[in-house]
Amino acid sequence: MLDDLGKEWVGCYGSQAGLTPNADSLAAQGMKFDNVYSLPVCVPTRTTFLTGQYPARHGWKINWNAPFYGIGYFDPAFYPSIARILRGAGYATAAAGKWQLNDFRVHPDVLDKLGFDAYCMWTGLERGNLRSSRERYWNPYVHTKKGSAIRKGKFGEDVFVDFFIRFMARHKDQPIMLYYPMCLPHSPLVSTPLDPDVRAENDRRTAMINYADFKLGQIIEALDSLGIRDKTMIVWTSDNGSPAEATTALDGRSVSGGKGTLRERGINVPFIVSCPNMVPAGVTSDALIDFTDLLPTFAELAEGQPGDAVLDGQSFAGHLLGLDSDGPRRWIMSMGASEARLSPESRLVPATPYSERVVRDKRYKLWIGEDRRSWKLIDLATDPDESNDLLDSREPEHRRARAQLERVVQGFSEDDAAPRYQPLPAQPWDLPAEEAIRRFNQPD
Repeated sequence: MLDDLGKEWVGCYGSQAGLTPNADSLAAQGMKFDNVYSLPVCVPTRTTFLTGQYPARHGWKINWNAPFYGIGYFDPAFYPSIARILRGAGYATAAAGKWQLNDFRVHPDVLDKLGFDAYCMWTGLERGNLRSSRERYWNPYVHTKKGSAIRKGKFGEDVFVDFFIRFMARHKDQPIMLYYPMCLPHSPLVSTPLDPDVRAENDRRTAMINYADFKLGQIIEALDSLGIRDKTMIVWTSDNGSPAEATTALDGRSVSGGKGTLRERGINVPFIVSCPNMVPAGVTSDALIDFTDLLPTFAELAEGQPGDAVLDGQSFAGHLLGLDSDGPRRWIMSMGASEARLSPESRLVPATPYSERVVRDKRYKLWIGEDRRSWKLIDLATDPDESNDLLDSREPEHRRARAQLERVVQGFSEDDAAPRYQPLPAQPWDLPAEEAIRRFNQPD
């Protein structure tokens, strides 16, 4: 799962940048999906992937960086976990890359509690710890079961992929589940081991995207050399679209990213699945998928038990395996990110009780405001730039689409949930809660 990469940078989706040959090859060998929704920013997407729940249910509507701001954190006691389910089904589980949901100084073993047997994670920027300011790329500050330490002279993604290859070699004779939330190509824009001398901002961005694809190639090579590629399903995607300042050529025209917005370039992410002799090859799917669907899908494929947790997602395992042509869904949803505030009990809660959201079918997309009212209807087939509002159209087809999507929205809770977590003792590096909220809502 790349960090901040929209479809417009991926060759098999029409990009002319030529940066993703391994992802493009993966698509040719498997299924490329056109209608997959993430959330518009990373923390809601990551928690939705882990839990199989929408932010309206799990509460993490905000893009909260726990190591820096403190107060809230992702508490395994209150949520289902995709890794716990697969570990319970007999899988060896590992994670590496970007986490951001917990402060490892406070919760050094949280990844184990969530179901990961081994892990190698960039810590995030930890308040009060200058070592963590080395960020995620060159000389990364990385957390494992042995603790957190700088990997001097190393590049972050090299550390993570080397960790995965060693893990796969140790466990190649049993089922394996790897979760790789890449740091690339999120800012800060840097040079890479393949392009160490790049200086210009755009050159660094393209070098980072190309290096993300290079690391994918290394993982595929390792699977081949270990003799397990033919029984390994690779799911390749992104947590949200590219930032607005990232501009590239797509199908002959210049486009910019939509990160942080509910436009298609912010939430309709690249999504490729490949497994030789299992997933049909060379298929482009228009099935409707969103990130809540990954947990139930992985659970079905692994013959794992989700338990009693309430899930919002639906398994599309049958579609992946070529057993049905369309998948189970008739609509997908994404929700806007929120500012934060403190509850009267000084707990972290979203500033708005009901976040703006979009619901779409294969053609029409309905926007719902914070007042829970419809405010825009788009025909994506004829208006991919989402500029022509059909909400008040009298055309029977438009009225039918609006009515159907509004019925979906009526099934949601009246108010969104707030994040759930147990209270923590004060830490010496904590900001006062009110100051943390102020800085989050109005960053310097």
